[in-house]
Amino acid sequence: MSNTAADPNFALLPAPLLLVEDEPMMHIRLRSILGQLGYDEEALSFAADIAGARRLFAEHPFAMAFIDVGLPDGNGIDLIRDLHQHDRALQILVISAWSDEQIILDALQAGATGYLLKERDDIEITLSIRSILRGGAPIDPFVARHILAMIGPATAQADAAPANAPRPVLTPREIEILTMVNKGFTNREIAEILNLSRLTVECHVRNIYKKLAVRSRTEAVFEARAHGFLP
Repeated sequence: MSNTAADPNFALLPAPLLLVEDEPMMHIRLRSILGQLGYDEEALSFAADIAGARRLFAEHPFAMAFIDVGLPDGNGIDLIRDLHQHDRALQILVISAWSDEQIILDALQAGATGYLLKERDDIEITLSIRSILRGGAPIDPFVARHILAMIGPATAQADAAPANAPRPVLTPREIEILTMVNKGFTNREIAEILNLSRLTVECHVRNIYKKLAVRSRTEAVFEARAHGFLP
């Protein structure tokens, strides 16, 4: 673990991190961003391709991985899928120039925790990384709009047959907690803000998962947006 004096909200940062990226300028950007968040240079490992990433993972485990989907020796989605199957607790954030809807969905279904576009400025990427460090599931707004556009027709068909797919019913408290999940707060932080016990928050989160028929925070946010519970 690495200690940070730059940000008191992250006294302990998940480390080490692996960054799988073949663009030298993106290496420089990410080093700078992560350094400002409190990461020491020795906590970061870089791979320029899938083969290099696999070698590093074979040598030692990582707490988090940032992966581009377009790599010189193959599709980063295959790497995401393999890493997720090997360690389901591993946080995987895609930072890519690719904005194709199917690639985005494939990456998230393969196990990516979030998906960002490289075109965002350093401040936006920093905020998204802060979110994932706090247990959130950051999704680039452009990506979210594309995914919702794809979900839209299916949702419309579901509305035409309410007997087969009724709209889930969430309580005001569940919507409140979902909103905070969307902002990247952990269960513990939500409990402190709402003056609830962590067990109570975890119970609400389990109920949300059950009602939305999902198994992760990322899926919960997607479904909540699709059903109009979140903007």
